[in-house]
Amino acid sequence: MNKKNMTKALAVALVFLLSFLKAQENHVNHSVPEIKPEIKNSNDSIPSLIPHKRNGKFGFVNQQGKMVIQPEYSNVGFFTEDCNLLNSPNEKAQKFGTAAYASVRRNGIDFRIDRSGKRAYQFKDSDLGKCPSEFKKQRFYAYVKNGFYGIIEESKFYDPEDFRQYKIYPQYHYLHVMEGDDLDNPMMIASFNDYFGVIDINNNIVIPFEYQDIKRNYSWKLARLFEVTKDGKNYYFIDAKNQGY
Repeated sequence: MNKKNMTKALAVALVFLLSFLKAQENHVNHSVPEIKPEIKNSNDSIPSLIPHKRNGKFGFVNQQGKMVIQPEYSNVGFFTEDCNLLNSPNEKAQKFGTAAYASVRRNGIDFRIDRSGKRAYQFKDSDLGKCPSEFKKQRFYAYVKNGFYGIIEESKFYDPEDFRQYKIYPQYHYLHVMEGDDLDNPMMIASFNDYFGVIDINNNIVIPFEYQDIKRNYSWKLARLFEVTKDGKNYYFIDAKNQGY
């Protein structure tokens, strides 16, 4: 092969090699999956995934505040058990009642989603069983005296004039005992000087009085979180260390 033909052959080979590498590059780029934020727990007492509202829709963030399940729902719940599905007459539907799934609503339709955000089950009335009745009598209750709220232990309270019988002597503008699993050490939403906070049964401040409202719901019982707002409109969750999510 003369020098001219050899040069031509090398040029053709180079063009072929560049085309091959370009094709391989395109192939690799198209096959790379979307990388989602990792779910890493920094607080084992609260859920790994926490409901979060953004631009009027709900999704889920991890404990670092990164959106893991995109906000596309009008309402969401925690990843907790659904007793109606756990007791479903349809055995195939029962698994969707476990805490591996969360209930969400999209376009007026209710679903259960898994932790990847996949809609795994659509609710059907025929699948819903009956929840067993469970009632736990509270040990402590709010008590109003002279317009102020305190806390009493019902079984030990007889004389409202005896200050020693109060667990917390009436001093707050409002008190609400949160429902939880530990009846001996409940959390209580309190109001003082027009702001809301949280106290414990020993009158220690758990959450400072800096919120315009704290919802009286099951968030503490289900997830050890409080749903709060500072502007009266936008609610979000905080843990017992006042860390927001």
